[in-house]
Amino acid sequence: MAGYVLTSNRGHAQAAQILGQALLLQGRAAEAIGALQSAARRSRDPILETLLARALAEVGRRDEALDQLRLATTRRPPYPQAFLELGDQLGAADQFDEAISVFEAGLALAPEASVLRIGLGYIHLHRNDRARARSLFAQVRAEAPGRRDACVALAAVLSLDGDYAAAAELYRQALELRPDDPSTRISLAKCLVELGDRVVGEAVLRAASRTGGQAPGLAITALAATARGRLFLRPSAASRFLSAGAA
Repeated sequence: MAGYVLTSNRGHAQAAQILGQALLLQGRAAEAIGALQSAARRSRDPILETLLARALAEVGRRDEALDQLRLATTRRPPYPQAFLELGDQLGAADQFDEAISVFEAGLALAPEASVLRIGLGYIHLHRNDRARARSLFAQVRAEAPGRRDACVALAAVLSLDGDYAAAAELYRQALELRPDDPSTRISLAKCLVELGDRVVGEAVLRAASRTGGQAPGLAITALAATARGRLFLRPSAASRFLSAGAA
C-alpha cells in the first residue's frame, strides 16, 4: 500500500517511512534506498534520513551513511535515534572520540533520551573505561528499573569486574522481561559457573543452546572462556555435552 502511494507522490514522507522500514526488515536494503531517497531529500525528516543511512550502511556505502546521519543530527527538534545510529556506527569503526562527542551532543539536546546514555556507556566500555560505563548504565537503571537494555548493560560491566553474583541477579531480572533471549541465558550461565554453581550453570547453558541458530556455538565459546569452564577438543564431544539431559 505504501508503494502504491509513492508511485503517485515520491515525496510522501509517511509512505516512504513505512515502505523503507518494511524493506529493511526483509533485508532488502538496496530497494529501501530507492524508496527513501527522494522523500528524505524533500522532507528533511530526520526519521527518513536515519532510515536511509541504515540502508546505505547495509549495502556497504558507509561514508554516505555517516554523511546522512550527520545531516540528520542537525535537524530540530533533535531526533535521538539519529545520534544513536551515528554514534554506534562511529564506534563500530573504532572512531571512539567522535562517537563520544556525538552521544554527548545528543544528550545535551535531549537529556531525557536514556538510549543515548546507554550508547555512550557502551563506547566507554569498548575503551575499557568500565567505571564510566558502569556509572552511565546504573544511572539509566535507577531512572527506569524496567529497562531491559540497561539491566543487561550493567550486568555486563559487573561481570567484567568480577561481581558475578550481582551480575547474575541482573541477568535473571532481564530474563523475566524477555525469557526467550539465549544470549542473556548464556551470560547468566557464565556467571553461575564462575560462582562455582557448575551444575545449574551448565544446565542453563544447555537450555540456551537448544534455541538453535548461533546459540550452540556461543554456548560452547562462553563455557570455554570461563575460568571454571570446559574446553572441548572435538566437536562431537561438545555436541554430546550440549545434548546431555535433553528429553
